[in-house]
Amino acid sequence: MTEPQVTLDPRTLTGVEQKLRGPLEEQLTSALQAATEKIRHSYAGESVEQVTEQLFAGTKAGLHPDIAAGFHPDHAQLRRVAESIVTGH
Repeated sequence: MTEPQVTLDPRTLTGVEQKLRGPLEEQLTSALQAATEKIRHSYAGESVEQVTEQLFAGTKAGLHPDIAAGFHPDHAQLRRVAESIVTGH
């Protein structure tokens, strides 16, 4: 599996978020990749839904509190990452 990337939809961003889009995407991507790697290495048969929740919690924990407060990822995208962990791809 290629490393997950976060891309923000510019239509949903405020003016300030739009100006900070690049750095925000970098922080979100870095936190998601770190959570993915950690979960991949410790995976022990959990369900896709459990891994999805672990990805959400792990990514959020890796963010600055102000960014974490506004972190609302696409559940379907997180689930696809979780599926790749569960299936070993």
